[in-house]
Amino acid sequence: VNNFVATYFLFSHSYQRFPFQMARSSLPVRVVLLIFLISSPACSFVGPKIYHVRSAMNLRASVDASPYRDLHVMVNGMPGPMATAAAQACLRKGLSLAPVGLTGPDVEACTIEVKDEDTGRSASVRLISSVDMDEAEASLLGLRAGAGEENVVAIDYTHPSAVNGNARWYVEQRLPFVMGTTGGDREELGRDVGEGNFAVIAPNMGKQIVAMQAALEDLANKFPAAFAGYKLDVTESHQKTKADTSGTARAVIGSLSALSAVPFDVDSETKMLRDDTSSLDFGVSKDALNGHAFHTYRLTSPDGSVRFELQHNVEGRRVYAEGTADAVKFLYKKIREGKAGKVYSMINVLEEGALE
Repeated sequence: VNNFVATYFLFSHSYQRFPFQMARSSLPVRVVLLIFLISSPACSFVGPKIYHVRSAMNLRASVDASPYRDLHVMVNGMPGPMATAAAQACLRKGLSLAPVGLTGPDVEACTIEVKDEDTGRSASVRLISSVDMDEAEASLLGLRAGAGEENVVAIDYTHPSAVNGNARWYVEQRLPFVMGTTGGDREELGRDVGEGNFAVIAPNMGKQIVAMQAALEDLANKFPAAFAGYKLDVTESHQKTKADTSGTARAVIGSLSALSAVPFDVDSETKMLRDDTSSLDFGVSKDALNGHAFHTYRLTSPDGSVRFELQHNVEGRRVYAEGTADAVKFLYKKIREGKAGKVYSMINVLEEGALE
């Protein structure tokens, strides 16, 4: 196909501002014209804001043979470091980024260039503030018009306060998504997404850590109270910008609490380190202060004579980012198989051998 043009027109309006939780507006939307020229190295967005979309819609010949050649990944949460790392991992694994993505209410609309240094692949992405959901919906509609209804999957690395509102918006838009954002009301999240919707939701996207979580869960199911009476102590260190208790810690603590048969309140009893001095003392490298996850769990016998200790320490975000990209591919495969919508975990992805 030398020139593929997808256009759509929507009515002009002046928009009102919305809270971060992605509320929908009933107002008609402004005229937007999206033109994707597949054979061109760049295309322009024509409207009140002008930007360029380069390689997001233009795949290399080697990618053309891929079963994911039609897939476009909408990464929400950039320019945040985790969302950006996930976008880079998608490029590294041969996936194409959607030319638009959602960002926080305090970030002005702008265009950023995402580049994977390993492969040299790059894409321009227009960030739409979450206070302007009319523009977000219009852009998603135009993207689907060009890429195909089933060929758009979202990644969510936003903020704990946005988890539930974002999930509801994805469900409203029938947009499959991979959510690595922790926090929010997880029970409400499960109810809102429910059956019939495609999603992968997990507190941790790293393959090895997911395998460890699965092993601990299995151990707790097979040998409940094997550590009866043992006291659990948990210390976890993350970069200062992480607002909540680690979702991974919550999952691991659940299994260890079942083994010890002693209640453990995650929020009050977990020791959270969020300052540089404490993190350095805990063993974090200076270069990793802005991106790390160090966890130590200790089970101590009632008399103090026996102690078990479990550690998993990660510096950087690559392991999580690549697992996220693998989850996108897993979810897209399920969609293309024509299966009914379902909410999956990263353990499901691991069990299918979809983590590279």
